[in-house]
Amino acid sequence: MALITMYCTVTCPYCVRAEMLLKQRGVTEITKIHIDRDPALRSIMMERTGRRTVPQIYIDDQHIGGYDDLAALDRAGGLAPLLQA
Repeated sequence: MALITMYCTVTCPYCVRAEMLLKQRGVTEITKIHIDRDPALRSIMMERTGRRTVPQIYIDDQHIGGYDDLAALDRAGGLAPLLQA
């Protein structure tokens, strides 16, 4: 199974939805980086992704984007192959 990393905050509903979708697709482990607990982590996320919003999801080293991007990838049939890599 691929390695999943998600930049998130504790109160973000889209982070919860992204986690639910990933778990529905068989993901058992997600490395969560809580940017609301350490401002330096938000800076790292913004530098790495070029985005300010959460969630920001990586599958292995591939930046997927936010929840909408993840859901669109799933609808297009592209999520399952990435997870199996």
